[in-house]
Amino acid sequence: MGKVVIPPRKKKNPRILVVTPEITYLPGAMGNMAAHLRAKAGGLADVSASLVSALFRQGADVHVALPNYRHLFRVDVNSLVGREFRVYLAHLSDSRVHLAEDRIFYYRDSVYSNYSTESMQVALAFQREVINNIIPRVNPDLIHCNDWMTGLIPAMARRMGIPCLFTVHNIHTQKTTLSEIEDRGIDAAAFWKELYYDRQPVNYEETRGANPVDMLASGIFAAHFINTVSPTFLEEVVRGWFDFIPDSVRHEMRGKYHAGCASGILNAPADSQIPERDPALPIHYTSATHRVAKRRLKQLFQERVGLRQNPDAPLFFWPSRLDPAQKGCQLLADILYDTIARYHGDGLQIALVADGSFSGVFRNIRDYHGIGDRLAVCGFDNNLSQLGYAASDFMLMPSLFEPCGLPQMICQKYGSLPIVHNTGGLHDTVEMLDVAQHAGNGFIFNDYNSSALAWAIDRAMDFYRLDPALREAEIARIMDAALLRFNHDVTAQAYIRTYEEMLHCPLVIDRD
Repeated sequence: MGKVVIPPRKKKNPRILVVTPEITYLPGAMGNMAAHLRAKAGGLADVSASLVSALFRQGADVHVALPNYRHLFRVDVNSLVGREFRVYLAHLSDSRVHLAEDRIFYYRDSVYSNYSTESMQVALAFQREVINNIIPRVNPDLIHCNDWMTGLIPAMARRMGIPCLFTVHNIHTQKTTLSEIEDRGIDAAAFWKELYYDRQPVNYEETRGANPVDMLASGIFAAHFINTVSPTFLEEVVRGWFDFIPDSVRHEMRGKYHAGCASGILNAPADSQIPERDPALPIHYTSATHRVAKRRLKQLFQERVGLRQNPDAPLFFWPSRLDPAQKGCQLLADILYDTIARYHGDGLQIALVADGSFSGVFRNIRDYHGIGDRLAVCGFDNNLSQLGYAASDFMLMPSLFEPCGLPQMICQKYGSLPIVHNTGGLHDTVEMLDVAQHAGNGFIFNDYNSSALAWAIDRAMDFYRLDPALREAEIARIMDAALLRFNHDVTAQAYIRTYEEMLHCPLVIDRD
C-alpha cells in the first residue's frame, strides 16, 4: 500500500492517554478508586501525578494507564466477595484511570525489581495490557509514554496513526528480543519495523530471536515527538557529553533533536511541598514570616538529628541519594572536615538525610574526627527531609549530571538556597545570586571537582555573613519567585502546547 498521510486530529478537547509505570496521587474526581492509587519508586511518580492532576484541573480529557499494583494500592481484593468485588470492578471501569491487569503486578512490594529479568517481565505485561486492551477501550487522540517500560507503545501508536509523545526521565534502558515480546502476548510483528535493534535487521525471521530490541531507544525512535525533563540535559546528550549514555539512546535523541521533534520541559515539585501547608512541618510559614519560623525549625531539626542547637549556625542540607556515580557526594567528602574546620567560628553544620552507598564514608568522617555535633548523617525519612528543607540555610547538590532534579527547586520555596554544579536541570533552575542587582537564586560552580564546590560554599558563607535584614529580603524574593516559577500548572501548560503542536501535524505511516 505504501505511505499513507493521515490528516491532523483537530478536536476541541482531544483525549490524552498518559501511560506510566508509577504515580504518586490522582484527583479523586478521576474515579472512585483514584485516591488509593499510589505507587512510587522515584521522581517519575511525582511528575506523572502532577501532570495528570494539572491537566485534569485545566479541563483536559485526560486518562491514565497504570499497572494494578493491588498490594501497593492497599486493596485486598482477596477479601472482597460478591457485591463488594462487583463494586470494585465497577469503580475501575467507571474511571478515567485504566489499570493493567496481570498477576505479576498484584502482590509486588515495589514498582521495580532488582532483577532485570523480572523488571522486563513486568514491563512486557504492562505494555501488553495497554496495547491489547486499554488503548482500544480509551481510543485516545494522543498517547503520552514515559521511560523504557513503555518503549514498545510508540511503535504500535505509529502504525495505528496515533500521535505519541515519549518523555525521557533518565537514560536507563533494557533489552529483549522480539520472540520474548511475542511470547508475552504482544503482536510485535505488526510494528517490528518501528523498533530499534542492536544491529540493522535483515528481515523479520532473522531478527526475531537474535537481534535484541533496545526499549528506551525504541521509544525515542518510534515516537512522533520526545522530551527530556530539562532543556539543558537534552542539549548535553546531543552534544556528546557523558560517556555512560548508550550510543543507541544518544543517536536517536540526536535524530529527533535535529528533526525539530524534541524539547526539554522542566519537572516541578509537588504542590504540597510548600512551607505554608507542608504536613511534615510543625510550624508553617511564608516568605513574609520565614525568619522567625525557620530559626525555630532549625532548632527542632538540630535536636532531631543530634546537632548542636544554635539557630544562628549556618546549616547546609543534603537531601539527595548518596550516589557517587551521579550525585557528587565524594566531592563533599573530600572537603567536608576542612569546611567545618574553616568555619568553626561561625558554627557551620552539615546534615545529610539520605541513603546510598556513600553513607558509610560520611559516618566514618564523623566518627573519626568526633564532629557529631557539626555533622549529621541520617537515613532517608520523608518527614525529616521536609523538615531539613525548612530548617536549612543552604542545600547541597553537586551532581555530575542531572536530567532535571527537584531538590534545587523545592529548597527555594522553603528559603534554603541551592549550591549546585552547572549541569542539566540544575543549570536551568539555578542562577548565581547577585545581591546588588536583586537577581539570582543560589550558587553555581562550573568545574566538577571538590575545589569548585568549596568555592561555591565560600560564596554561600559570604551571603550568610551579610546584614540579616538584607539577607532576609533576598530569601523572601527567592521564595516568592520559586512559587511562581516551579509549579505544576507551568509544567502542564508546556505539555499542553506540545500536545497541540503534535495534534496539528499530519502523520505519515507506512502500510507495507
